[in-house]
Amino acid sequence: MEAKWLKALFPRCAEQVGDDWDTLIAGFGDNALPEALPEFLEAATISLPAYLPDLARLELALHGLQAITPPASAEEGASLQINPSLTLLPLKWKHLCSMLWQRETQVGPESGEEFVLLYKTSVRGKVRVRPAADRDLLALKMMAENLDRQAVADETGVPVGAVDAAIEAACDQGLLLSAPSAIVRTAAHYPADGPDGWQRHLRSAYFTLQWHVTQACDLHCKHCYDRSAISPLTLDQGKIILDQFREFVLDQRVHGQVTFTGGNPLLYAHFAELYREAAHRNFTLAILGNPTSRQVLESLQQIQPLSFYQVSLEGLPEHNDSIRGPGHFQRIMEFLEILKELSIYSMVMLTLTRENMGQVLELAEILRGKVDLFTFNRLSQTGEGADLAAADKKKYRAFLEDYLEAAKSNPTISLKDNLINILKAEERTTPFGGCTGFGCGAAFNFCSLLPNGDMHACRKFQSPIGNVLESSLLELYHSPAAERYRLGPEECRGCKIRPVCGGCQAVIQSSGLDITISRDPYCFLEGVDKTS
Repeated sequence: MEAKWLKALFPRCAEQVGDDWDTLIAGFGDNALPEALPEFLEAATISLPAYLPDLARLELALHGLQAITPPASAEEGASLQINPSLTLLPLKWKHLCSMLWQRETQVGPESGEEFVLLYKTSVRGKVRVRPAADRDLLALKMMAENLDRQAVADETGVPVGAVDAAIEAACDQGLLLSAPSAIVRTAAHYPADGPDGWQRHLRSAYFTLQWHVTQACDLHCKHCYDRSAISPLTLDQGKIILDQFREFVLDQRVHGQVTFTGGNPLLYAHFAELYREAAHRNFTLAILGNPTSRQVLESLQQIQPLSFYQVSLEGLPEHNDSIRGPGHFQRIMEFLEILKELSIYSMVMLTLTRENMGQVLELAEILRGKVDLFTFNRLSQTGEGADLAAADKKKYRAFLEDYLEAAKSNPTISLKDNLINILKAEERTTPFGGCTGFGCGAAFNFCSLLPNGDMHACRKFQSPIGNVLESSLLELYHSPAAERYRLGPEECRGCKIRPVCGGCQAVIQSSGLDITISRDPYCFLEGVDKTS
């Protein structure tokens, strides 16, 4: 083979040899195959860099990768498989990967064993070449040998969540191919057509379990949905539920998040232990609660960093404290400073009522730069919230227009209410995900769990599905009761923005309407063609 063709196949090797390349290759033989070059370099009599044969092996493997097209996901009938384009290349020299892309590197070749991964991702066929980490090798070994995750965890002395995380990371990086998430809207849930960007809101890659671990609370807010006495689960029962949730997310091929709430979840007697058990199962963890001490936060961060910590404000100081108690506003502001100092993502939620509608944007300005995210939920007139006045329907569209406009200049303001997508449809702008990223996510990519194990589609309204101590979470998710909440109102079906809307079933129910029939009473879709 001519020197120039070999130089095209092995450009970095040729650079390392320099002007002697043509002379070196003259002895290779015209009929020799490129695959023989590494051994030829090892046997060469002239002085060459000791790492050159391994660099040739690396370039050869990279060249062989070019013609391979991996499937977009695991083949039919398989939930997981090793990327068919993958080559695991054992080398005797380290740090050679960077030489493929950079002529000068900060770290030069170093003698020592290194495994290199070469593969194409299923997204646009991007080529990846990198050293294999221990976690990569573990995931590949488990798949190649069909090893049981729990057995591997027991043998290596790590939580099973660490094994799950290795598999999940391998999927994220394209080493393993997974079947698509099973959390997907069916044809009964969405229209045949919709605005640009709506398709990505049909299949969820994650599922959130909002777990009300206790009814105990150090506040008594005027709009509390439920002050009933419910005995909390034992820690052992909590572990059973966490195991159920792990089985659920593995079966549905999604990542699981546990959002602890209450009451005040930190008042649950075994909260730290339950938090640790959830962390050991590879769940993303968050808290919806009340202010706590820096010491408590630091102890939780040592177990596993929080995804976010959400607290509530109901308006400007005087109004907020009339709802949540004297001094509450100031305590929240001080707590937000602690969250910022500990680099914990902070969220503030407001329950929108008739009385505080005019305070929302002013509060957003107060929170600018002090919180990472501020948004609102409309009041569900349930429980003690039935005594408060709901937001004025006639003024709601104008409120949303002002809110959406303010969000353009205040990065703290976040969009959550599904009905904002009506405005986006009118503007012909890309819709956002709505309440849970998929419109009304009740029993779709989200569910609530009460302290006694009762599962609801959403905590803001009576939406019972069953009890996880009597039936598994997976069974309950696929039950007719859960499907009823996923379907949402008949009047919303066929609407072009249904995948990013569906209104709010809690508001529908608390307004005295049938959630299986009536659309959100605040919906102002009349100005938009529902079918075009």
